[in-house]
Amino acid sequence: MAPLRLRIEGRTFRDTKNREVTLRGINVAGDAKFPTSPHLPSNKRDHFYDGDNVSFLDRPFSIDEAHTHFSRLKRWGYTLIRYIFTWEAVEHAGPGKYDEEWIQHTIQVLRLAKGYGFYVFMDPHQDVWSRFTGGSGAPMWTIYAVGLNPQAFPATEAAWVQNTYPDPAEYPKMIWATNYTRLACQVIFTLFFAGKEFAPKAIIDGKNIQDYLQDHFTGACRHLALRIKEAVDLENDVVIGWENVNEPNRGLVGFQDLSVIPSEQNLQKGPSPTAWQAILLGSGRSCEMDTWDFGGLGPYKSGSTLVDPKGEMAWLPADYDESRYGWKRDPGWKLGVCIWAQHGIWDPSNDTLLKKDYFAKDPESGRTIDYEHFTNKWFMSYYRKHREAITSIHPDAILFCQPPVLEIPPSLKDTEDDDPNMVFSPHFYDGVTLMMKKWNRYWNVDVFGILRGKYLSPAFAIKIGETAIRNCFRDQLSAIRREGADYMGNHPCVFTEIGIPYDMDDKYAYKTGDYASQSSAMDANHFALEGCGANGYALWVYTAMNNHEWGDMWNGEDLSIFSIDDKPLPLSSDLNTLDQKSPSTSTISLDRSSPAYSESRSNNNSPVSPRNLKQTLSTPALSSQKSNTPAEIGSNPGYRAAEAYVRPSPIATVGNVLSYGFDLRNCVFTLALECKEAATEDAPTEIFLPEYHFPRDGSDVEVSSGKWTINVDDADGGTIQRLRWWHSEGNQSLTAKGVKRRLGTSLGQEDEAPGYLEQCRRSGCHIM
Repeated sequence: MAPLRLRIEGRTFRDTKNREVTLRGINVAGDAKFPTSPHLPSNKRDHFYDGDNVSFLDRPFSIDEAHTHFSRLKRWGYTLIRYIFTWEAVEHAGPGKYDEEWIQHTIQVLRLAKGYGFYVFMDPHQDVWSRFTGGSGAPMWTIYAVGLNPQAFPATEAAWVQNTYPDPAEYPKMIWATNYTRLACQVIFTLFFAGKEFAPKAIIDGKNIQDYLQDHFTGACRHLALRIKEAVDLENDVVIGWENVNEPNRGLVGFQDLSVIPSEQNLQKGPSPTAWQAILLGSGRSCEMDTWDFGGLGPYKSGSTLVDPKGEMAWLPADYDESRYGWKRDPGWKLGVCIWAQHGIWDPSNDTLLKKDYFAKDPESGRTIDYEHFTNKWFMSYYRKHREAITSIHPDAILFCQPPVLEIPPSLKDTEDDDPNMVFSPHFYDGVTLMMKKWNRYWNVDVFGILRGKYLSPAFAIKIGETAIRNCFRDQLSAIRREGADYMGNHPCVFTEIGIPYDMDDKYAYKTGDYASQSSAMDANHFALEGCGANGYALWVYTAMNNHEWGDMWNGEDLSIFSIDDKPLPLSSDLNTLDQKSPSTSTISLDRSSPAYSESRSNNNSPVSPRNLKQTLSTPALSSQKSNTPAEIGSNPGYRAAEAYVRPSPIATVGNVLSYGFDLRNCVFTLALECKEAATEDAPTEIFLPEYHFPRDGSDVEVSSGKWTINVDDADGGTIQRLRWWHSEGNQSLTAKGVKRRLGTSLGQEDEAPGYLEQCRRSGCHIM
């Protein structure tokens, strides 16, 4: 049997030459959250509720355009793809009805990814359950299966959905995430993870709703894994593994009192109901509730409001015709009545809350439930089912285990679940920047430290100054990684989501082309990733259709590193004259006549592949990508802070990586390693060295021992510039120095620093 292309050894990844692999990844693609036919980004209303008759064909992008996207990502140094797909894409037509056309398209895209040498793991993505509950993920029929009526969600505020918002352009920033704390998600996630304990009457087709939903979801993933296996040349060669599900949530499990908002509920924005108020709203009752907004130190109460559904219920009516999907609902589970009323939590005849602590204790053990208990019992029960579904088809699959976000990981160390083929895959976002859509270089907050009780008061968690902020990010990621090891055992850690919003400061960069704030924020996040000791990451996100007006086309988010309204980072031109010198002399093999920082002069619009990329350097324009962005925010394209994410990184290291990092301001990359044996001729240490930062005539390399070369080649599919280093055994170090630039500017504008007045205007300070 041939050795695996990527395998796990303890807490490191290893390639076939036993070198440590550092995974530099990207989520592909944000567009996969919504259908292509009809084209339904979250700002479109037409045909929204016709959820059975959709298609995700050509997600994440078409076959014709795939080479362009993959060649671009490869040239930016990415080696790993977190492949986004949704349950809805597989099984939208109804239970057990799989979209084989979309599956075959997926297989074709994965086969093209193989040609570029990417490692791919599959991400069955969800955000707040489904498009119909304000996010992405599950098919519409799952909403009906739990007895809810998605068309009643706007009136009852069971979910805030941009597609049905009166003016989608005014949909409040980041309010989509609060859907986790509204009726629809609280019901569905409770039933998905713990329906057997907390909703025993919820029987459909002879199964509790928990098993019904989990079996269909894991069955859809298993079916896709089977088709990938049947393709013969994808399993292990390109598809290295699977993640369990994106950002799982407990629903109501563990709520100690339904009549109050839990103290651990850190995200509140807009009208913010208690669980009890959400239940009442879902049954058509009016409620007055607090409203919240988000400030620099987190959510704060901004007032109150009356929400009146005027008698409309979020539940399906009693006479709803269920023949549509062919399931049989048990007579004990009645439509037209709240599921929690049917389980005695409240009395609809007088609107009395009878069991406010219904979800507080484990019905089996009587133990008080906290999030840690939920994770160890109900999340892990689901995780084992998912793991069995995938490994029954793909035995060597690497399992990327993602527990609930920022919660204590499951206690797996030294148990039968301590799987040597498992990866800890947490998420991290700088919440202050994400929610405020502003890079504040003056202060930030150690959120993870607050969550873990590190400070006597949240005031002590405030970090002052950009250096302290950067170190705080690094320390938070380090603490998350260490916590994963403490609870889950000795496994690699890959942060499978981390990113920044690009539409900061009221889209200032889109009006000026100046991405200095985005560059600083992106660099701070990468500084943390490089310094925290993780084995890799997958940046959120690459969206093929991103534009300045609607961002990622989903809930007002705008985190894509690519936009059709911006310029791709320039690459050095003609790669036809690659220097093939012997490694006995350290060289940089680039065409001396090339203007290293100019855009490609090629006008060739023919399809790009790994093999013809040398002849077709520029990533060709996509004929289908035409922007209608208003001139105010579309006439000053920039490079989208690409200098901060197109950065050097180890690819494969002989021995073990001790540390590495890139000082963007000074354009200095450093790597320290230890190895028991010297690098061999066919297995040197390899480093991605982007031409933008390290051009032919502007780079210096210092090594502790051995020899090195810099070449542009397509050795593993897809053309990149890499440094190869043949070093001795023992502790070794390397330093590469490139060209310094001012951050966030277009080429040729490095000396045009903003004046004092402009700096003050952007930072929000006042001139007296």
